[in-house]
Order: sequence, then structure tokens, then C-alpha cells
Amino acid sequence: MKRYGLLGYPLTHSFSKRFFTEKFETENIDSTYDNFEIDNINKFPEVVKNNPEVIGFNVTIPYKELVIPFLDELNDSAREIGAVNTIKVKRNENNIYLKGFNTDTYGFETSLSPLLKDYHKKALILGTGGASKALKYVLHKRGIDYISASIEELKEKEIRYEDIDKALMKERLLIINATPLGTYPKVDTSPNIPYEHITKKHLLFDLVYNPGVTQFMKKGLEKGATVKNGYEMLLGQARRSYEIWNSEE
Repeated sequence: MKRYGLLGYPLTHSFSKRFFTEKFETENIDSTYDNFEIDNINKFPEVVKNNPEVIGFNVTIPYKELVIPFLDELNDSAREIGAVNTIKVKRNENNIYLKGFNTDTYGFETSLSPLLKDYHKKALILGTGGASKALKYVLHKRGIDYISASIEELKEKEIRYEDIDKALMKERLLIINATPLGTYPKVDTSPNIPYEHITKKHLLFDLVYNPGVTQFMKKGLEKGATVKNGYEMLLGQARRSYEIWNSEE
């Protein structure tokens, strides 16, 4: 039996555990998936050592960046982004080798790509947290210029929310919500942008997936925009994780 798990804190609502448990049952795969909730990343080596059957981890907040010093190798995307959400565990006698990957990039790109039009050349990312790093990697790869709206101290390619005006909205036809605003149970919240300037050419992508249609998406739909939530992105990153765990990568 193969065993996999999710590393994070807290893990009250685990998409990964539900997804993989259902996958294993439906496809009659002799594997299990468990949550490893630790309140300090320094406990990670102990988890690896004390669970010798585990051959792969997913990593969620707040450890996508903090786990990196404990790994032996990173793949190209994880190294460039500086965040890991998938770990492959290789065990050989008494040796343990940990390689980190970022499959959020795969999930985001495969979910977004079918919706992109020729005029989606510039993007506005709402939020500058860890989730936005994978988005920037994919947008750069696709040749899409981006800026981020931040409430923190401004860095390169970042602006304040109050600087989002009609001209910017007209120019940036791809808008991505990388904040938790609108997530259940606070379903009435949404990023503070001038939605009145959204048009039919706009594409609004929300990383939030619960509820299925967020306030951010509703306000886009009211203006005739194309909208999509983050559920397919989650499915994509999870499937890619499983491929990595069971490959020679």
C-alpha cells in the first residue's frame, strides 16, 4: 500500500484528503492519504522519519516556502517561484531524499489557457501573497504582462488598490483574484476594484472555489465578462502531484 499526505496548519478543511480518498476508492487504488497537521515546520523531519510508508506530500499554508530548507532538491518552477506544494520522497535503505515541486503552475495554466483570447495581453493580479507567485510564473511564461494590487509595502510591479482606475481596467483585461476574499463563509466579500469598468472582453479568474460563484465572479457576469473559479486549478495541481509521486521525476 502506498501512502501520501498533506502538510499544513491548520487543516480543518482539506480538499486534498477528500480528493485523493475519493480517487483511490473510485479507481480501486490500494493507497491512503492522511493529513499531517503540524504547528511548526521544524517538526517536518520527524513526520518523514516516523512515517516510512509515505512517498509523497502535498504542502499548503503556511509551509509552502518554509519547507524549502528541509528539501534536497527543487525542480525548475519551484526554484524560480520560491514555493513548494508537492514533495516526492525517495527512500533507499537508511537514506531519505526529498524533492520539491510546484504543481500550482500546472493547475493554473491548464485551467486558464482555454479561456485566453488574443487581447488578453495584460493582467491585474489582486493580492501579493504566496498564491500569486505561481500565477506570475505562468503569466511570464505565456508572455502576459502583469501587475499586482497590494495592501502591503509596494514592491516592483505592484500598485495600490486605490490606483486601479478606468484606464487600468480598460488596459488589463485579465483580472485574477489571488486573495481569500469571497471564500465561504464570508461569501459577501470581494476585492475592492471598480467593477463598473468591466466589459465583455474581460476574463475574471478567481482562485476561490467555495462558493462556486463568488461575488467577484458575479460582478463580472453582470457586465458580460467571462469568469472561472479555482476548482479546476485545484484538480489539475492534485492530478499533477499524483503523476510526480508515481514517476521517475
